[in-house]
Amino acid sequence: MYSKLKSEIRSSIREALDVLKIKYDDEIVLDEPPSMDMGDLSCNITFSLAKQLGKSPVEIAQDIVDKIELPLYFDKVETKGPYINFFINYTIFTSKVVNLIDKQYGELPERDERILLEHTSANPNGPLHVGHLRNAILGDSLKRILEHAGYKVESQYYVNDMGRQIAIIVWGMDKFNFELDENKKNDHAIGEVYYQCNKKLEENPDYNQEIDDILHRYEDGEDLRLIDSFETVVEYCLDGIKQTLKDLNIKINLFKWESTFLRNGTVDDVLEKIQPFTIKDDILYLPLEKYGVDKELVLRRSNGTSLYATRDLAYHQYKTNNSDISIDILGADHKLAAKQLGLALELSGNRVPEVVFYEFIDLPEGSMSTRRGVFVSIDEFIEQSVKHAKDELQRRELDLSDKEMDDIAHVIGVGSIRFYIDQISPEKPLTFKWEEALSFERGCASIQYAHARACKLLKNSDFDEFEIVQCDYELAPDERVLVKELSRFNEVILQSAEERRVHHLAEYTLSLSRAFNKFYKSQQVIGSEHEKLRLKLVDASRITLKNSLNLLGIKAPEFM
Repeated sequence: MYSKLKSEIRSSIREALDVLKIKYDDEIVLDEPPSMDMGDLSCNITFSLAKQLGKSPVEIAQDIVDKIELPLYFDKVETKGPYINFFINYTIFTSKVVNLIDKQYGELPERDERILLEHTSANPNGPLHVGHLRNAILGDSLKRILEHAGYKVESQYYVNDMGRQIAIIVWGMDKFNFELDENKKNDHAIGEVYYQCNKKLEENPDYNQEIDDILHRYEDGEDLRLIDSFETVVEYCLDGIKQTLKDLNIKINLFKWESTFLRNGTVDDVLEKIQPFTIKDDILYLPLEKYGVDKELVLRRSNGTSLYATRDLAYHQYKTNNSDISIDILGADHKLAAKQLGLALELSGNRVPEVVFYEFIDLPEGSMSTRRGVFVSIDEFIEQSVKHAKDELQRRELDLSDKEMDDIAHVIGVGSIRFYIDQISPEKPLTFKWEEALSFERGCASIQYAHARACKLLKNSDFDEFEIVQCDYELAPDERVLVKELSRFNEVILQSAEERRVHHLAEYTLSLSRAFNKFYKSQQVIGSEHEKLRLKLVDASRITLKNSLNLLGIKAPEFM
């Protein structure tokens, strides 16, 4: 709705310019004035026209306003110096907004483009850790938003089953009979064995040749027992990783194994396509100096085996053939590798993926202890967040049963992690602070609490969700702010989808919850003479908050 208002204003300004015989080919930019008393939308086109027309911006503004025909949902238009300010007719607009919003609110028209979105893709040699957290959450949230924006999206986790880490685990379990601890979660048990294997390698570096031999044999594909050992280790670890992703409310459509592209000939195919640009000198590599990259891309070792980059090139050829758009979520430390891959894809006639780069998460010193100083697993992180949430709930002395307390603490704990990450632009560094993430005043819990408030109010009323209501009074300022926020939902989804930036939606969701809380505190709903309209506003807020949280992968509790 809000984007429609903007479009109508731009059209009315264009028509006024045509009447005045003023040529203007640039986009007409609209802003929001600092106060609603000054209008709801403002245009400063007069500054751009001043030199062309040889007149003052103030004079031009009045000329345009005199010729403007107001669109339906506007009350008036006036000048404020050089600015042209439009005022929404909230009586008409509110009636439209509250009757428009239903459970499907925010779903945009279906598009033909198929998107293949790869995220997380951590090596299956242990549990996911905090370093993987931003990748997984940004990827999953972006997938949800893109689907709501009409795209057909498949999320994939690229399983590195041919990496040295897996070979080390297979080697250690065979050579030293290291066993998996059945009392530990699968991925943690694999990580423990990996740690033990690396201790053996540190003690005797000569063992590395045995690892190289195992990798060579696995790539040959003739040792079926070895292939089975690799697959067993990877699948065992993935079972644990999948549970962690489920706890984070993340669903991957397909786990695509790296070895697939070696076994089915895709690696050989893409190497043949890029062969005219490569150099064979003991190793096979792609020189990239002429493209401004100092480091060459090695594609085959001297022993003939492929590298991760080779197989990644084949994977992206698969993406080219099986989607219209491919998006990769990568850490900022992968920028060189992404540039090398992009050049190789161009030379082989394949599509270069869009890449969303993100900075890593830092934890405040002393916030969580690490095991042997190696990493903090996401499982530990979730456990800690849920504990913090439960402590906060207990301090509030809410009337909850033990089960309700545990369930809501988990919803708040996971939601706080996801929202804290989603609300920051991926290019910005992020230091995770529990007191901010779990704040009932400014964190995700405040949004969930707003939703629960709306649910409780509706439950205690005689609200009829199917009744059409009309606004027949002048709204208070807090009501007008809420109506405007509600109307912006589609526009924000479109912006987040087109820019591939989740934080726009997170910021909007927080802004909407604040607008609702102000309305809730300042306006009587049940028992007021405007009860039916205000209940519609409450329900519209409930739906939009729930839909917004869902797109961020966060559950919206009905009571807190």
